[in-house]
Amino acid sequence: MRPKSFFINGGAGRVLCSIPAFEKYQEEHPDEDFVIVCEGGTDFFKGHPSLHRKCYDHWHKDLFEDKIKHTDIVTPEPYRIWHYYNQKCNLSQAFDIEINGLSEPRELPKPTVKLSREEETTGIFIVEEVRQRTKKKKTVVFQPFGRGVQTAGNIIMDTSGRSFEFNNVISILKKLQKKYSVVLLSELTIDFEKEGFTETVSHPVQRSLRELAGAIKAADLFIGCDSVGQHIAKAFEKPAVVVVGSTFKENISYPEDKKFSVLDMGEGLRVYDPIRITIDEYTNRVNDRIMAMNDKVESVIMQEVDKLMKKYYKVSDKVIRLPDEMQQQVDYTLQMEEEMKKQKASGGQMMPMPSLGSKETKKSNNPNLIPALMADQCDIKPLSKTPSGFADVLKTK
Repeated sequence: MRPKSFFINGGAGRVLCSIPAFEKYQEEHPDEDFVIVCEGGTDFFKGHPSLHRKCYDHWHKDLFEDKIKHTDIVTPEPYRIWHYYNQKCNLSQAFDIEINGLSEPRELPKPTVKLSREEETTGIFIVEEVRQRTKKKKTVVFQPFGRGVQTAGNIIMDTSGRSFEFNNVISILKKLQKKYSVVLLSELTIDFEKEGFTETVSHPVQRSLRELAGAIKAADLFIGCDSVGQHIAKAFEKPAVVVVGSTFKENISYPEDKKFSVLDMGEGLRVYDPIRITIDEYTNRVNDRIMAMNDKVESVIMQEVDKLMKKYYKVSDKVIRLPDEMQQQVDYTLQMEEEMKKQKASGGQMMPMPSLGSKETKKSNNPNLIPALMADQCDIKPLSKTPSGFADVLKTK
């Protein structure tokens, strides 16, 4: 029998979710010289104790002649597995069914992710810096936007219905800041000064996804949408609050994990989107704006964050010393903050604090310089008093 070349496409979340299936395949085929070709990048296979050497970027020199030509090519597509599109398994299990030829889903271990010492240290410094600047030891990493988010002028939208809406992102960030230090994972730039933030938000830029994974590992809790961050949190056994809208929690998250609280904005409202099977305009229209939240929904999210933080937070006795240049910046910022508080106490106006990782910009009246609002946000009506998907949670509060 010929060995196989597995082609894995899609984003980092799909790559992460394929890892347990490949670990099982290797266990059951210990002598097969199979290879994994990562069309979206090998990032999360790097450092894996047994799979790293089997993985190749699709542009690897002489890959076809040296590794693929003598193999059978397999391109797993978990979204086309019956159990997946009927909500009988999650993404990792769908990969497992196809890669390992199963008829039913089985329990799988969490993905194995091995960070380098440098990546892990970078993550520790990202978290420690915002802890020192805010004087809040409990840290939340917030990833509000999925891959479907896009900008047009000063409008932010996610037609896939997976991302938080921009106004909710700002509101939740401010609520989180009342108790926690916050690290924002987002490729989009937010003008924190214009949005009225008075405390530092860590917004790492020009960092690799593996370094940001280090920040999730170093933090105390993750909050986010249907995107890669929740899979990283799962890999590192971090508590997580995940909010889903157009996608089903049974497919894309871990509702059975006791450390996960998966809150469903789309329950009873959405229609399954047959992505990678067919293109369905009706589905997209039904699921449009499904992640729009009112204050009551935001309060439920915060309650879940507080509950998981209370249950799983562990006080660390480790003392982290930042690199000298970074420590000097932190000390200077804290000094500025004290001076501004004194200025406010004497009747002056307190200026907002800058974010970490983003360059400070001069104040501008041009709204096109920043993502100021969600698409047609003024037309978004508040949800019902008992929003779909949160009914059971609200009844118990």
